[in-house]
Amino acid sequence: MTTQPDWIAVDWGTSQLRLWQMAGDGTVLDRAESPEGMGRLTPSQFEPVLLRLLGDLPRRDAPLPVIICGMAGARQGWAEAPYVRTPCAPPGLAQALRVPGTDPRLAVHILPGVAQDSPADVMRGEETQVAGFLALNPRFDGVICLPGTHSKWVHVSAGEIVSFRSYMTGEIFALLSGQSVLRHGLAEGWDEAAFAAGVDQAMARPSGFAGDLFTLRAEGLLHGLDGAAARARLSGLLIGMELAAAKPYWLGQNVALLGASGLVAHYRTALEAQGLPVLIADADRMTLEGLKSARTPKEA
Repeated sequence: MTTQPDWIAVDWGTSQLRLWQMAGDGTVLDRAESPEGMGRLTPSQFEPVLLRLLGDLPRRDAPLPVIICGMAGARQGWAEAPYVRTPCAPPGLAQALRVPGTDPRLAVHILPGVAQDSPADVMRGEETQVAGFLALNPRFDGVICLPGTHSKWVHVSAGEIVSFRSYMTGEIFALLSGQSVLRHGLAEGWDEAAFAAGVDQAMARPSGFAGDLFTLRAEGLLHGLDGAAARARLSGLLIGMELAAAKPYWLGQNVALLGASGLVAHYRTALEAQGLPVLIADADRMTLEGLKSARTPKEA
């Protein structure tokens, strides 16, 4: 790389770190990834990891700005960045926490997360993806769904996060498929019809969810339910439960999906089965666009 960066964009999650060296016009000059997420580090280890990934830094007249989103700002992270309360625009550099460091060549800023008082809810990192989506779709009013370990449904209007709700769907799937009795009847693979049946079953009768889970185990023992079909139906039951609970968010709304492609495809299938068209956006791109948006002050 011959061109020196004007600033550094960082997405520091729980398990993964992504870093982009940026030109002033928003061009990516270089990028790096590391498994050294927040969950593996103590506060004193963040700066050395960042410096190692940046490599040789030239002398500068002013410190190199570093803008970080995600779990580096959590209570267990590098430094706790206070939350911004809803309703609010996705936070930018003006609300960021300046982190004191030992290397004067860097000016490190950690973006806040977003909090909601009632019902109590928080996010760190997803708000930057929302900011990126709104930067590219400034007239969008509706709901942005971010499937994942803790899925988020975010109502946005006039460029602001109005409210949001989190669902532990991905974490529950991991626990049930990896640690519960259901694990004995699950196998890798996918069955689209079984997934759709699970979604329909959960949305039609959410009160039967706990019993429907054990039926998966019993059907494997008594009727030879295929392991891949059981896995897909488990996913369908969980996503169907989430959609039933989140119905006040998505019913009659414009909906955009941001996340990992495979998981987004399942949510898209489930939502389109309800007659709801959805817009798909690449989550990685939204993160970088959100960091770029955070650096640039919004026009009044």
